[in-house]
Amino acid sequence: MDGIKSLEYRGYDSAGMATLGVESGALKVESIKSVGKVASLENKLKFQDLSGNLGIVHSRWATHGGVTEANAHPHTDCEKNIWLVHNGIIENYRELKKELLEKGHQFQSETDTEVLAHLIEAESAMPAGRQGKLKVESNLEIAVRQALKKVKGTYGLAIIDQREPERLVAVRNFSPLLLGIGEEEYLVASDASAVLRRTRKIIYLNDGEMAVLTPKRHQITNLDNQSVEREPEEVEWTLESAQKSGYPHFMLKEIMEQPEAIENSIRGRLLPEEGMAKLGGLEEVKKDLRNIGRLHIAACGTAYFAGRVGEYALEEYAGLPVEVDLASEFRYRKPIFGENNALLAISQSGETADTLAALREAKEKGVLTLGIVNTVGSTIARDTDAGVYQHIGPEIGVASTKAFTSQVVILNLLTLFLGRSRNLSLVMGQRIAKELLKLPELVRKILKNEAMIKTIAEKYQPYDNFFYLGRKYNYPTAMEGALKLKEISYVHSEGYAAGEMKHGPIALIDEYFPSVVIALSDSVYDKIISNIQEIKARGGPVIAVATEGNREIQDLADDVIYIPKTLEMLTPILAVVPLQIFAYYFAVLRGCDVDKPRNLAKSVTVE
Repeated sequence: MDGIKSLEYRGYDSAGMATLGVESGALKVESIKSVGKVASLENKLKFQDLSGNLGIVHSRWATHGGVTEANAHPHTDCEKNIWLVHNGIIENYRELKKELLEKGHQFQSETDTEVLAHLIEAESAMPAGRQGKLKVESNLEIAVRQALKKVKGTYGLAIIDQREPERLVAVRNFSPLLLGIGEEEYLVASDASAVLRRTRKIIYLNDGEMAVLTPKRHQITNLDNQSVEREPEEVEWTLESAQKSGYPHFMLKEIMEQPEAIENSIRGRLLPEEGMAKLGGLEEVKKDLRNIGRLHIAACGTAYFAGRVGEYALEEYAGLPVEVDLASEFRYRKPIFGENNALLAISQSGETADTLAALREAKEKGVLTLGIVNTVGSTIARDTDAGVYQHIGPEIGVASTKAFTSQVVILNLLTLFLGRSRNLSLVMGQRIAKELLKLPELVRKILKNEAMIKTIAEKYQPYDNFFYLGRKYNYPTAMEGALKLKEISYVHSEGYAAGEMKHGPIALIDEYFPSVVIALSDSVYDKIISNIQEIKARGGPVIAVATEGNREIQDLADDVIYIPKTLEMLTPILAVVPLQIFAYYFAVLRGCDVDKPRNLAKSVTVE
């Protein structure tokens, strides 16, 4: 229960557990399931004693079938011998289910996962050792290997069979899975946070690998039964760093952690006097990067908006053409890679399925691949040619905050890294480096205005529609601000390029439709002021995010939130912070669960 509760921050809607124990002198698997949060499963366990030395547990985010106990994991076969839990999606489950139904199998759920249990059952009914080279394996291992040959899709699987009471089989394909090596115990999980109470020794499985655990040993092979040797890694962060530390929600804690997160992202990477950045993870490909002609950035959600900010900086200061794609669309538009192109994948978890798919597309085309990730040992971290870690500790809240500011900081470091090898002058490089070093203190200054921003949130809490508007560097910031509000408060909000308002969206403006406008004293200030005037002329309320010292804007906007002055390229890092605080308090005032918003998962490991 400790392990599964540590994963609930990702956002789930049902949970279940199965353990293999002894009942009336015979081995038997017992299972219990519940709908809702993990706490409802925990309550049920008070009335049903599950025991044993082998068990599996899962929290589900519905993809196939509604949120019901029948659809919750674990799933079992007809004879209730084989039990399994599954992350991922089985793409050809309909065809497989049809074949199994024709053979007499009976299904209890609407899920794609249950097909796997019956498929393994069908294979395990065949004689063990049917292939000489596999005769040392158990029947369960053979059945799993044979079954998965028929499967198309993604999976992180943990499988037990009550006929083999001292064995657990774990398999990975495009869905994260790891082994925790404990004291006289083994654990399998999709995330290190689930095992940190027991051990910090971790072995990450790669795609197409199977681990077989027994009380005495673990063995890793590929799906062709070839042995894989891999030493455990030591996880750097502790479970305590993932706790709330007195804050009412992880989201607020992580908003407040941003000064330290920025410091950790910068630490040891800036050479202010030389106006340069030193990115150790890119040193091996530094010569290749000096010659790249175009950078493709693929990401999803918040990471995509960070990439859009980076696009402006890299083009303006590094002179590098950049294309930013939603990773979920990247493969389907037939991307054209030119000579000396590179792809940069951005993902906090390093496991985002669509971003991984874009990465693999680029690798198949022979393109240099880079990554910006937070999770050490994640798939993107392992599969890219080179990359940069964020080093910000775990981000638990589903709505990303410190990961966004860290990603933008690292993209600015990358701008320095590439720019100084191209056309960026020493003087400009020094200025960017020195302004980057000031950012943590400037963010702390904004955080001191938390109470004032909360008051503004209280004022606007009754409204159900918002526009977020920005230009140039802060157009992506506006989109990120709108995303924060909609994902945790369930209020309709749209992020727009301010210049596009008059091309249609302004038709929605009236006294009940507020706009949050990022109106900083920068190169597009006069243009954004014109947009505010257009909104006010139609009776729309305006909340402005402005640069300290600008008193003029108080005559135009209904409410003003000030941020300190910095370089235009760095303003998104400051401007987004009050938008995060506003969204947080707006959602709290509406009674929403900000850490676990409905229908969302923290790490989206399915397409």
